[in-house]
Amino acid sequence: MISGEIIRNARLKGDYFKIDFYAPEITAGARSGQFVHVRIDHRADRILRRPFSIFNATENGILSVVYKVVGEGTRALSRLRPGGVCEIMGPLGRGFSPPPSGTTPVAVDGGYGAAATFMLTRECTRRGLLLLGARSSADILLTEEYAAAGFEVRLATNDGSAGTRGLVTDLVTELLDSRPDERFYFYSCGPHPMLMALARLLRRRGLDGQLSIDHYMCCGIGACFGCVVKVNDPESESGWRYARSCSEGPVFDLNQVYVE
Repeated sequence: MISGEIIRNARLKGDYFKIDFYAPEITAGARSGQFVHVRIDHRADRILRRPFSIFNATENGILSVVYKVVGEGTRALSRLRPGGVCEIMGPLGRGFSPPPSGTTPVAVDGGYGAAATFMLTRECTRRGLLLLGARSSADILLTEEYAAAGFEVRLATNDGSAGTRGLVTDLVTELLDSRPDERFYFYSCGPHPMLMALARLLRRRGLDGQLSIDHYMCCGIGACFGCVVKVNDPESESGWRYARSCSEGPVFDLNQVYVE
């Protein structure tokens, strides 16, 4: 655990913020898909840390997290100012691994799930794509950052206010149908129903990838078993078992994911 000094904490749009910490002890080993556990304040009614995907980790020690204000904890985080300090554990969890040779990386994300896959833009050697879905244009984030990093960006929104009207899985189908001879490898982070829909689609097509399946986390280190998710287990009588998303994940290979 380290004390991370806040360098910047600014609103991106609406209820979405990006906070930058000086945390070289964490950035030195951080990989895409990993997360940090942040103690926002020291109030007695907020003893649990909050897990946040690592958006970026720079060589000069800047750790960046993108978050949405959804409750009292993240509201308190949004009020913190430069010069303040948060206790941070990390980097934690299993991150994304590089795509197989000869494949094109495709990040399929929902809303600010795009933060979890952003570091792939520099970890993958081939130019990839970001397929980003959201309820509306108000929930579209980080597209300029992906484009600047060389990724092609395609959007889908439920109401049609940005990109095409529909679901992000529609973009996946369109990509596969329009480029049938290209080999793709998929990465994804977003709402659970979206991840399950993507997993079903990719399996029907015989494709592979990795999904970030996070859950509510208490300890962040695999001790409390409060963040379990179902994964396939052929040796189990039921065909599945519970895995701790904080330590065995949050990233799981597609063939591990138990599709409901």
